Amino acid sequence: MPKEDYDRLQAEFDSHKQQHLRVLAEYDNFRKRSANEKNAVYNNAVSDTINAILPVADNIDRALAQENVSAEDMKKGVEMIASQFKASFEKLGIREVGQVGEPFDPALHNAVAHIESDELGENVISAVFQKGYMLGDKVVRHAMVQVAN
Repeated sequence: MPKEDYDRLQAEFDSHKQQHLRVLAEYDNFRKRSANEKNAVYNNAVSDTINAILPVADNIDRALAQENVSAEDMKKGVEMIASQFKASFEKLGIREVGQVGEPFDPALHNAVAHIESDELGENVISAVFQKGYMLGDKVVRHAMVQVAN
């Protein structure tokens, strides 16, 4: 093999090697940048969630700080906090699932009890022991229910 061919092939090899190393470095930078962006998105989501429920936590603290409160006033305060929680969930796009009278759906509900009832249809929720929640199409928590028939 003549020296000129060898030198040309060596130069091509060195060029391809440098190009390969640049691609590897770019990929490594992309991977690190993607991981950082993923962490930032997660932290922003957590921050937005906390900001949506902090007013509820503040009201719970205020309620606990009250002295000499009647049971009726305490009940009204807890009802207000519950409705504030619902509003926070709506703001976050979270919706409740599992209501009495709905058809049982194993994708949304967890049946923990069964009864026979002439008043309800087959596979109908007859009691809700714990509400379920969804975020978009994702089940956050299955509803714990009792199913009839």
